[in-house]
Amino acid sequence: MAKGTIVPLQVRTSIYAVAKMRVRARHWERMQVPDPTIIEREHLDASVAEVPNADAVFVVWAGDRSAYLAKTSMLRRRLLRIFKADASLRRSLNLREVATRVEYWPTASRFESMLLHYALARRYFPEDYLRLIKLRMPAYVKLILANEFPRTQVSARLSASRALHYGPFQSRAAAELFENQFLDLFQMRRCQENLEPSPQHPGCIYGEMNRCLRPCQQVVTRDEYLSETKRVEEFLTGNGGALLSVAMAARDRLSAEMNFEEAARQHKQLERIQAVLALRGDLVCDVERLYGVAVAPCLAPDSVLLWFVCQGAWQAPVRFTLTSLVSLDQRLRELVASIQPETAPPLAEKQEHLALLARWHYSSWSDGEWIGFPGLDQVPYRKLVRAVSRVRQKAALVEPGPV
Repeated sequence: MAKGTIVPLQVRTSIYAVAKMRVRARHWERMQVPDPTIIEREHLDASVAEVPNADAVFVVWAGDRSAYLAKTSMLRRRLLRIFKADASLRRSLNLREVATRVEYWPTASRFESMLLHYALARRYFPEDYLRLIKLRMPAYVKLILANEFPRTQVSARLSASRALHYGPFQSRAAAELFENQFLDLFQMRRCQENLEPSPQHPGCIYGEMNRCLRPCQQVVTRDEYLSETKRVEEFLTGNGGALLSVAMAARDRLSAEMNFEEAARQHKQLERIQAVLALRGDLVCDVERLYGVAVAPCLAPDSVLLWFVCQGAWQAPVRFTLTSLVSLDQRLRELVASIQPETAPPLAEKQEHLALLARWHYSSWSDGEWIGFPGLDQVPYRKLVRAVSRVRQKAALVEPGPV
């Protein structure tokens, strides 16, 4: 079976669905989907034999209402298989008798194929595209600030209510492990109920272990509990920086005062914080502060594609040529300075952007390189220059397939 995700044949798109399709596809015009190469039915055999045997996304049309969408790493081989002339003894898919035309888009990487496949599925199958491309939403640790007594939970959905979403994690198990470990550093509640504080409340084991401030039993006031919540929020938004600084300063001060026993205790606390932070993946942060760039190969010679992510949303790709007398560092600085982040997509679509980023970054087939940074004013240009050079060198070492 050829590589690539197969999207089953879809039938009948109503006028209403077409109108809705245009609305939902509008935001992903930022992807700048190019015009496809078209193969008409009357030239099917001759044209298929001449297509490149490389990465591509393609659509086989059966009239104007039925389409088969797929991505592949071997386009010619895949098309020859589904248009095989003698398929009487085969059980595999054969579209030779129903195909009216083929449209295909060559790509330079599986990463580019993934994004193009998503954009086309969203355009042609607006009602069912997530199931067709099998896009699984990643897990987040959500700090629910809208609750009277804020708490955390692991969720695969971004919510419109007041909350902080920390992720995306590689798996739900990874998110749950991080949640359990980082809450050990604080005294915030772990129960999931909406509290009605009362001295008669039975409490829980975490309160008995002094790992919760016990707002349920009115041991602390709501304001005192919210101050602890603020510390948790600062930990997540700052990726633990503030808590690390406090622990290091306390350890150094106690060492200078010759209080080595307390200094050792603070050093143990510092190691606990560092161990918790080590549980995060490379992508994990407050999603509103998720910035970075994916460096991917490009079909154009001596070029790479730069796909920027701003506040967790993909931006339009930039083709960055490497043939210039101006240094890469200077040209990259000028490019980043010229970036104007596009309007944030709707929440549901932003969630899909993050899911695509997590699928690519955490996959075993991930190609290209990811460079993350806190904001467009803090881009690590030296790392970015090296990443661009490595991606271009790897692309040059790959021998082109037969055409």
